[in-house]
Amino acid sequence: MSSCDGCSDSACSLNQQGNPNDQQFQMRQALDKRMCGVQNKIIVMSGKGGVGKSTTAVNLALALVQQGKKVGLLDIDLHGPSIPKMLGLEGERPDADDEGIHPLEVSGLKLMSIGFLLASNSDATIMRGPMKHGAIQQLLADVVWGELDYLLLDCPPGTGDEPLSAVQLLGSHSAAVVVTTPQDVALTDVEKSLSFCRELKLPVVGLIENMSGFICPHCGERSDIFKSGGAEKLAQKTGVRLLAQIPFEPLVVIGGDDGKPHILSHPESTTSQAFVTVAEAICVFERT
Repeated sequence: MSSCDGCSDSACSLNQQGNPNDQQFQMRQALDKRMCGVQNKIIVMSGKGGVGKSTTAVNLALALVQQGKKVGLLDIDLHGPSIPKMLGLEGERPDADDEGIHPLEVSGLKLMSIGFLLASNSDATIMRGPMKHGAIQQLLADVVWGELDYLLLDCPPGTGDEPLSAVQLLGSHSAAVVVTTPQDVALTDVEKSLSFCRELKLPVVGLIENMSGFICPHCGERSDIFKSGGAEKLAQKTGVRLLAQIPFEPLVVIGGDDGKPHILSHPESTTSQAFVTVAEAICVFERT
């Protein structure tokens, strides 16, 4: 029995009659058929760059795998894909056949990024508006995701083409996790992401405050190099839940550069346990 059997969702193109010569309709049907196997879609986003969205997406996806979930991670940062390097897969290429493009896999996590499709790591991806929408649609529809409990999307910063296309293409059972750092210059832009979610009626699981204090690798002392409490104030102001305050640890940076996610290499650390807490919150959000 497929995920589509017995579905009565009138908004799904698979339950609609369309012109078989209409390419856009056929592409929408291919997308909806693929997404039928995905129970929940989580968009990891932020209005500010440099807050650690990709680090969050990778470690959170792996934390969900550790919860016993079937998880996929799609990198839709088309101009600066980070997922291949962060998971030690630079230079790897996915297999493809009549069924579609088969995602790469690390520790039970299915992965796809435009970075896997470029001839060189230094190649620039040159595209705008409609081309971005089409690229994201293809990455969603052409990849053989199979049955997933969660598909996480790692977005570039801002509220532009990529997150907008993601919301439009993913449809129902979608939600956002919004990442910030504690300082005001980040919080101002991140609040715009929350406004984006409200405008598009995209549920928000909650906020993650990343780089929430620096933990010295030598003495273990914590220092608030980016201030403190900013995300908590934003959560109170907007009514959005603060999921976790994740410290800034040098080992996280080293692991990202070496292709060894922190939650795998240091599962007992404070940072890893914070990602586990967020994964548990997402699982609860699924059931509410």
